[in-house]
Amino acid sequence: MDNIFSVPDLDENEYIIDVNNVTVRFNKSTENINDLKEYFVKLIKHELMFQEFLALQDVNLKIKKGEAWAIIGTNGSGKSTLLKVISKILKPYKGSVKVNGTVASLIELGAGIDPKLTARENIYLNGCILGYNKKFIDSKFDEIVEFSELEDFLDSPVQNFSSGMTSRLGFSVATVVQPDILIVDEVLSVGDVLFRKKCMNKMNEMLSVGTTLLFVSHNMQQVREMCNKAIWLNHGKVLRVGDAEGICNEYETKIAAIKEEERARRAEQERLLNEQAEMIKQKRKLSATDKK
Repeated sequence: MDNIFSVPDLDENEYIIDVNNVTVRFNKSTENINDLKEYFVKLIKHELMFQEFLALQDVNLKIKKGEAWAIIGTNGSGKSTLLKVISKILKPYKGSVKVNGTVASLIELGAGIDPKLTARENIYLNGCILGYNKKFIDSKFDEIVEFSELEDFLDSPVQNFSSGMTSRLGFSVATVVQPDILIVDEVLSVGDVLFRKKCMNKMNEMLSVGTTLLFVSHNMQQVREMCNKAIWLNHGKVLRVGDAEGICNEYETKIAAIKEEERARRAEQERLLNEQAEMIKQKRKLSATDKK
């Protein structure tokens, strides 16, 4: 078991993650088809119309062992898509991805967890999905439970859990070993502050012994604390790559400008609506006067 999860010996010039000119394409249906029979009839007749959507476009990312990278950008910029390509969940339309080593992914809250099963059962299920055998999970069971702080809820169905409790369960199982690569996507945005700090400490501990981190968060303070490098995505394209501190500063400036533009737009919209309301009010007064 130890050999499965050992950090690979890489040449100093070799990358643990090498994303080379990756493009991911999705097809969006341009028709609203609610009937399954109609869908298959159109499919057979080649009458289904699709619109091409590029979630990632010619993305390059080269990461060395032990580095901590943040992937930042607004919603819909392609952050989760990139993580799914690296995790082998999605296959790129163009380009290639080379990953050297084991990957523990926390990409979606509740991924690999069955809400109808208890926390106890999900520890074994999620562990199996991550490649752990029953004997290994047995040996780590108490450690997982202790870290998750779910001792009193082990035999409760996960569907009754809060999002924070579900996040605790997934994080505790995924980090019970020392993976070569840890991928964390916004799962620390839920739950209480103390547990988030506990998770940050755990990740820093893993980084100190060679784990490579890919971290997605809208919280730039978390990014600054965890990462020394960053890639900024915008509409599927790479906007910036480099030092995390500098990119975080640029990103915050850009977001602040966008928010200011939005406030100005809403203020102008409110002004016009108030003018319209005043005009309507005056018309009603004139109408009432005429009736007299």
